[in-house]
Amino acid sequence: MKVYNSLTKRKEEFIPLEEGKVKMYACGITVSGEAHIGHGYQALIYDVMRKYLEKKGYEVTYARNYTDVDDKIIARANEQGVPADEYAAKMIEKIDVVMRELAVDDPTVWLKATQNIDNIIEFVQKLIEKGHAYPTKNGDVYFDVASYPAYGKLSGRNVDDALDGVRVDNDEEKKNAYDFALWKSAKPGEIYWESPWGQGRPGWHIECSAMNRAAFGEQIDLHGGGRDLIFPHHENEIAQTEALTGKQFVKYWTHNGLIKVNGQKMSKSLGNSLLLTDLLENYSNEAIKYALLQTNYRGDINVTDDLFPTAEKHLYEFYSTLALVDRVMDKLRGMELTLSGEDAAKAAEIAEKIDREFDECMDDDFNTALALSNLFGYFKEMKKLLAAGKAGDLFVALSYGIQIRKIYSLLGLFKKSAKEYVAWYEEKFAEDIPADVKAIAEERWQARQNKDWAKSDALRAALAEKGYAVKDSKTGYELTKA
Repeated sequence: MKVYNSLTKRKEEFIPLEEGKVKMYACGITVSGEAHIGHGYQALIYDVMRKYLEKKGYEVTYARNYTDVDDKIIARANEQGVPADEYAAKMIEKIDVVMRELAVDDPTVWLKATQNIDNIIEFVQKLIEKGHAYPTKNGDVYFDVASYPAYGKLSGRNVDDALDGVRVDNDEEKKNAYDFALWKSAKPGEIYWESPWGQGRPGWHIECSAMNRAAFGEQIDLHGGGRDLIFPHHENEIAQTEALTGKQFVKYWTHNGLIKVNGQKMSKSLGNSLLLTDLLENYSNEAIKYALLQTNYRGDINVTDDLFPTAEKHLYEFYSTLALVDRVMDKLRGMELTLSGEDAAKAAEIAEKIDREFDECMDDDFNTALALSNLFGYFKEMKKLLAAGKAGDLFVALSYGIQIRKIYSLLGLFKKSAKEYVAWYEEKFAEDIPADVKAIAEERWQARQNKDWAKSDALRAALAEKGYAVKDSKTGYELTKA
């Protein structure tokens, strides 16, 4: 199994620090606003990674955090006239509900910055003692970037260009402009905790380092987050943690790509953020996952107008086949079947093939895009088997359906009742087809039942003239705009 390591800029064989066990951490949500598609995507990606590592037999301890105190949270709380901790708690509760609607599982361990203040203070104090941090007379504490010569090894930036495009604190007491805050003195009206340097609160970067150390110790196997966190957040995590421990902090750094909307980076300032609540009102959680996982996790995703509708339609086509499989299964239950050894062997071979090909995709840096592309071939073969109608073929088709549900559930797919999903889709997304077009389609279907192929072809042409295409199956037909 190979994983792309953002630190070394290459794919590497995945070998955890401790045999059979994986310590995994992903930066979670800063709860200053509602969960958007980027939050959902990142949570989905690392949930999939965790589950695949478990499929490989690893014992995975997976931690995610909530940043529940920072400048934006304080500003939002002040706008609403509520305490910052109360605002953060309400936002976490709201985000948890949305994530459950998306059907992303909870991590093994939930971490919150405000529940780790003592750990953060201890971490900062030790950095000061080691000469890597310094307090100011105002009660702030900064990390001394010059004290850590390896600074920039993740992002490739050097100290001279560390300020490029990054907001820095304006403090005359800083040794250097690029030093970053570990502890911030409290301004009037802000939430604060008592510390050796006075009343204040943690800086953003120190939170993840301290929470990691509290949960896992000095080293972890896999650390994840969005690519926008590489600098400065993850760069600073490395600096402060390795300055404290003298050990490599993370063995494998992984970063998912960013969400773009019609080619533009998604941001609040552009007003193009896609809230998860809005998406879930219009599309199934499986369609959202399918759409996002069609791109390898390291690539950016461009959300166009047809991304989610197309994903939903693909799922409808897949579920339509699974619904037919379910009907066949119900029919076969009441029959006594005599299957050849060849049929049984072929069914077992199909199950092994789907499992093996899925692993081959995921072993290559969690390539969900390739794994999803394999579905089209599987379902095409299922349709052929179902159309053949022989007992042995039907049995093999059942093997396809059962194994697809089992394996691809790891990606959060095919967990719904096929019959219910098909009915839901047809009710929600059915086109308003004119009555005369429906009448022609029904007449054509009857002609096919009567094996009047000439009439069937003529009526197909009539439908085409009206701008409609017809797709036949063993159980019926589907009308779509041509």
